[in-house]
Amino acid sequence: MRVHVAFTPGEAARVPTGIVVDVLRATSTIVQALDAGYRTVYCCAEVDEAETLKEELGDAVLGGERGGEPLPGFDLGNSPLEYLAPRAQEVVLTTTNGTRAVVGAAANCDLVLVGSMLNLDAVAAAARGRGEDVEVVCAGFRGGPCEDDAYCAGRIAALIGGDPTDGAQRALELAASHANAEEAFRTIRRLEETVAEEDLVWCARESVTAIVPRFAGMRGTAARLVV
Repeated sequence: MRVHVAFTPGEAARVPTGIVVDVLRATSTIVQALDAGYRTVYCCAEVDEAETLKEELGDAVLGGERGGEPLPGFDLGNSPLEYLAPRAQEVVLTTTNGTRAVVGAAANCDLVLVGSMLNLDAVAAAARGRGEDVEVVCAGFRGGPCEDDAYCAGRIAALIGGDPTDGAQRALELAASHANAEEAFRTIRRLEETVAEEDLVWCARESVTAIVPRFAGMRGTAARLVV
């Protein structure tokens, strides 16, 4: 079993199993929403797609951000702390990087899982159990790589084991250079985007849920995620 890490969605290849990571914050928010009791999260690449889907669904929560800031007229932003108490059964989510990465992975992989530090052990076990090649796809930041995602990808790759590619090896080395996720995120912090202190601490918690979101098909241009 080969394990690869793509540091941006543009580097991703077609593989049997893909794990999408946007640890600060979209994939952490998706994991948190489904763990809290939401039944479905729809990932939309664009704002107008999310707004249209919300209108179609009716009773759904509309959440998202651009550049780290909540979107006007949306019910919620992209902080996992906003999704602790379900307000409907479904969430429609659009973010700068993470939801686009999920939609892209859905076209490249037989199985798409969503990873974060919150479900670290569980997502690695789910991928490892299939015994097929795995690619961890980092959402990155504005088209380029970002080390917070690479750190999380390295932690996942370490738990999966298998035969690491050069990309996975670089992520493994990055992960090994930090004592823990919170220390890594504080060191790596992106200067171009503000991540609230409470979000950073929340997203750095390791293996606090066994929830593993998976891609369950498209609804129009939106990728549907369920447990």
